[in-house]
Amino acid sequence: MSDTHGCTDDKLMRRLSWADEIWHAGDIGTLDTYDRLCAVAPVRAVYGNADGGDLRSALGASLRFECDGVTVLMTHIGGYPGHYSPAARTLLAAGKPALFVCGHSHILRVMYDHRLGMMTMNPGAAGLYGWQKVRTLLRLTVDGGAMSALDVVEF
Repeated sequence: MSDTHGCTDDKLMRRLSWADEIWHAGDIGTLDTYDRLCAVAPVRAVYGNADGGDLRSALGASLRFECDGVTVLMTHIGGYPGHYSPAARTLLAAGKPALFVCGHSHILRVMYDHRLGMMTMNPGAAGLYGWQKVRTLLRLTVDGGAMSALDVVEF
């Protein structure tokens, strides 16, 4: 998920009840929002450009981790195949993940980058702030080094 901008209303929280882990690609909003998400499931997160000093102190600008055999790279402003941000290009040059997750645009986008051989995902925006009319997040199963059962959750 990405771009909650402080929103943890019932509509969002009901849609997270299935989560074993929550991955948040920035613009969380507040430390309270982060804590509410942590009460649902373990959270892996990065701060976004709209996040304040408390979240910037607690989280990094990027996060590289392994989830059940899948290497994941997450940052807030990342872009998409052929249009990565300069910072994302630097992160990708340091080691290609199997999955690259970013937010910021509020545009849901899932694309395979054939040139780099990795999946890229932007879950859109799960919060109320912004221009989007439909809030979105992604649900993904990672098991034994494979990604499957990708669902777009709209609300």
